[in-house]
Amino acid sequence: MEERESGASSRAARPGPAAEPSWVDRVVAVTHWPDDRSAAAVDRAAVEARLGTALPGDYKELADRFGYGEFDDHLGLLLPDGPPGSLDLVSFHAFWARTAAEDGGRWWEPYGLHPAPGGLLQWASTEQRTSFHWLTEADDPDRWPVLVTGEDYAHWHRFDGSTAEFIHRLLTDPRQPGSTARHFDRHFFTGFEDRAGEDGLPAGAG
Repeated sequence: MEERESGASSRAARPGPAAEPSWVDRVVAVTHWPDDRSAAAVDRAAVEARLGTALPGDYKELADRFGYGEFDDHLGLLLPDGPPGSLDLVSFHAFWARTAAEDGGRWWEPYGLHPAPGGLLQWASTEQRTSFHWLTEADDPDRWPVLVTGEDYAHWHRFDGSTAEFIHRLLTDPRQPGSTARHFDRHFFTGFEDRAGEDGLPAGAG
């Protein structure tokens, strides 16, 4: 009896399978970003109040983990209350919302801009003027799809997944439109607040 109870207790204490890493964790891993690096704290509640909407949870985690910089020297996040030189998420969107109100928003057709129902909210860009937007069509921001368009706003590519999953696939999947996997075998994040060490490598690339 005691042996059977001891065996049952041992089976009950056996650990289960390890949890799958989050998409943010995968982005951190594939860019070799140090676990102890993080951006300056931001009052997210105040930012969301100014925008008039909550933001996707993994975007906020990415902004907290990485801060001001670029993935593969390509995609840079728009940051709320970021450091000098960065594009502020709130003021950037406010500028384009005013522009859309003045000219009818023809650049973003067939979409409108937030706070229009289901409107676009830009969260990242590249030096080549590719822009990355959320389509705010769901009540839950974590379910917002990503829309990508070029400088002429002529074509839109939709990605039905989270922000962090999109970034991970952009870095690693050559089938993804605009993927940097076609150009880099090793991926990195260049932090502009601490650009490089003496070896010249981007921060986090060592």
